Amino acid sequence: MKINAKHLAALTLSVVIGHAQAETNWDMPTPYGDSNFHTVNIREFAEDVREATDGELNITVHSGGSLIKHPEIKNSVRRGLVPIGELIMSRLANEDPLFEVDSVPYLASNYDEAWELWQASREVLAERLERQRLKLLFAVPWPPQGIYTKFPVETGEELQGVKMRAYNKSSERLAELFGAVPTQVEVPDIPTAFGTGRVDAMITSPSTGANTRAWDYLSHFNHAQLWLPKNMVIVNTRTFEGLPESVQSAIETAAAEAEKRGWEASKAETDAKIEIMENNGIVVSEPSEALVERLQEVGATMEQEWLERAGEDGKALIEAYRAR
Repeated sequence: MKINAKHLAALTLSVVIGHAQAETNWDMPTPYGDSNFHTVNIREFAEDVREATDGELNITVHSGGSLIKHPEIKNSVRRGLVPIGELIMSRLANEDPLFEVDSVPYLASNYDEAWELWQASREVLAERLERQRLKLLFAVPWPPQGIYTKFPVETGEELQGVKMRAYNKSSERLAELFGAVPTQVEVPDIPTAFGTGRVDAMITSPSTGANTRAWDYLSHFNHAQLWLPKNMVIVNTRTFEGLPESVQSAIETAAAEAEKRGWEASKAETDAKIEIMENNGIVVSEPSEALVERLQEVGATMEQEWLERAGEDGKALIEAYRAR
């Protein structure tokens, strides 16, 4: 068969277009640095997707808020500015209190309880996201949250008037109930915030403490195990549904593996990062009886306040969790 120049050009164009349609590239913003276990897990997720789709979908992870800052990630995915992103779930508490259920003090303060809470809440939270054209892929918890200070905390009275770094509504409220002054600071900005005197204490995980070299600006970590907040990965529903079914299936399979892998990584992270802090001079302690009593009082207050905000849906969620 003789192919003239016109036919050859048309054939070449068809191949190029077909190749372009066969490869899809997604940019994925995340708030945390490359060494953070969440970011490590997400990079593995992206690689799993690439391998499972034979390169049909390539996800480029932009860590440390380098592409889109944390507060804008959710709406950027919703509006389709990026197809996929990661954020801490409780950041959405102002639009719907159900998203901060994992940040109510002592409601779920270990991994077994946190997993049961996630099983009880996953479906209802996924439904909330679907209303905004967002699909929930997976969620992974941070290690239990503790209290970082420049002094020992024995009763909680020591926190009166202290400028405390906060990252969500729950950490703000806990600081207020202890008489501290909450200040919103993103993880990449923590060392600078301490260095400039914006904050003098913080509530966060052993992971964040070690990754931000807390020993450079703090001396004490109280392993209070207040709650285990989760990061979630979401994707724009319309973009997801526009993919071939085989690619959708590959994403969901990789997401299930990433969730399982991430929970195990979080457990290992807790002990490993506490050891790193101890080796660098941080005094690590368990809460005293007096502090536990005070924290439980604060937790009961915050749970009641949360139930009032969350209404019947919140009550049903808690009942489902406790029934497990």
